This record gives sequence, structure tokens and C-alpha cells, in this order.
Amino acid sequence: MKILVPTSVTLDESRLGLEGEDTVVSYDPTVNIDAEHYDADVLISWANTNEQLKDAAAYLEQVELVQSLLAGPDQARAAGFRQEAVITSGIGLHSKTVAEHALALTLNFVRFLPTLAEHQDRSNWAGELGGAQELHPADQVTTLLDAKVTIWGFGSIGTTTARLFQAFGAQVTGVATTAGEREGFPVIATENIDSILPETDILVMILPNSEATQNALDAARLAKLPTRAYIINVGRGPTVNEADLVAALNEGSIAGAGIDVAVTEPLPADDPLWAAKNIVITPHSAGGRPVDPESLIAQNLQALRDTRAGKDADWRNKMN
Repeated sequence: MKILVPTSVTLDESRLGLEGEDTVVSYDPTVNIDAEHYDADVLISWANTNEQLKDAAAYLEQVELVQSLLAGPDQARAAGFRQEAVITSGIGLHSKTVAEHALALTLNFVRFLPTLAEHQDRSNWAGELGGAQELHPADQVTTLLDAKVTIWGFGSIGTTTARLFQAFGAQVTGVATTAGEREGFPVIATENIDSILPETDILVMILPNSEATQNALDAARLAKLPTRAYIINVGRGPTVNEADLVAALNEGSIAGAGIDVAVTEPLPADDPLWAAKNIVITPHSAGGRPVDPESLIAQNLQALRDTRAGKDADWRNKMN
């Protein structure tokens, strides 16, 4: 089979499980694919432009597998590939790095790093932030020990994030479409999230972008959070009503927010988010570096081979 691999990622081809008849062709994910490669069977996408993917969808008339390395398959699905093509996402490839970023944003606030940076700029030794301190001062989160962390969006990234926060002593509750227990953590259903917000110290948003999740965190829900609460969004920008978030920050109804995503990216220089109080903004940098994509690609290539050989008629449901 012919496999198109983007130049935006370095893959160890020896780990892809390639067979003798397989051909790997590199392509620039920002440039339309050459006509000589319209016969490709597999397209691996990473850092592709929307326009490039739409062009690929129009001309790759026999493509059977579109393997996106993004955490979600939204971009590839929107491109318009033929109905027979299986579109898969990079599930699990970004869990560790996004979880790490969520933790970093949280510790940034809990350990007063923005405030300390301001003091450092003034060459001021902020003695009031050192020395003898209360472990749990009233209406303030100064440690993750016993902190109540709510993770809204409890898939692969959410559970990985939960384990990191738990290692720092936090009490973690997940929020997902269905309630129960997932990997040892209690999970409440989305429709019941309002019941847990008043006792939440850290709200970590890892929701996907969809019609159902648009503006999921709005003024009404922000008002349910205690004034000590921090919001961390490493999911998708449209899941948070940005105007309501700015208002909550400027009014002091929440303690702060760390966001890695925005409704409009890049975030315009005149956007009100930049000037909001107690906010840290990172440029969608939580992921961006797939972890072990070779294993996932090899697994899905083998599933494709099996169905071609008539070994697995249900391969679509087994693709990751």
C-alpha cells in the first residue's frame, strides 16, 4: 500500500510494521499533494492546513485510511474524504503532554508564580509570600494537597491528568457523559456538574469542540464556583464563554484562569482576554508533540491489512 507521511512529524519507519509491498511517501502538509500520489491508500495527517486536507479529500479517490495524529478527528472529518475511508484520531498520543501542561498552569497559580514574577521585576524580596504560612488559608488555594479538582472531560487526557493531580495529593472527580467510576476515579454525569462546582478548587476543562459543548462554561456556571477557584482550559476554546470569563476575572468572582486555547487562534492583540486580571495565556502549546505515534499507526495499518485479507470484517470498529 502507498502511505503518505507528512514532513511535519519524524517517524521511525522501522516501527510501523511495514511490509515488502508498502511504499512511504513524504509530503508537505501545507502544499497540495502531487497528482502522482492520488493513488495513495493511507494518509497520515499532522499540522495540515484545512485547505490542504480539503484538496487531498477531493483527489485521493481510493484512500482507505486517514490517520490523524490530532487528539480529535474533527479537522479530517470536515475535509470531506470519501465515505469509504476510515478516519481515525491520535487518541492517547497527547495525553501525557497535555496533562503535564494542565498541571504546570495550575501550579503556576497555586505557588503564586505570576505574583512572584512581578516582585522579581521590581527586585523586591516578597517576604510575605515566604516564611511561616497556613497550609489551607481561608478562601485561598495554596497547595494541591487535599485540593478538590474537577476535570470536565474525562477521556484519555482527563484520566492521565487526574493521575498527575492525585500524585500531588489532590482529590479528583471527573465529569463525563455518564456517571460511575473510571480508572479508580469517581465520575459524575455532565448534567450534574452544577452540584460539584461550589466545592471545586481547580476546574480543569478538557472538553472537545462540539455543538453540545459550546459555551459549556458560562456566566451561570462561573457564578457557582467559589472565589478561590482557578480555571484551567486545555481542551477547546469555544467550550468557554470568553466574555463571561473576562467578567468573572475582572470582578474577582474567581481567583484566576490559565488557558491554552481560545475561540479565535491566534488570539488577536486587542482581545479582552489579554488584559483580564489573573490570567495566564499559552499559545495552544499543551500538546503539539505526539508521543509514540508509530505504535498507533502500525496497529491501524495492520487492521487495514487484515480486512483486505478477509480476516476482519469489523475492522472499522476496531480502529483507534
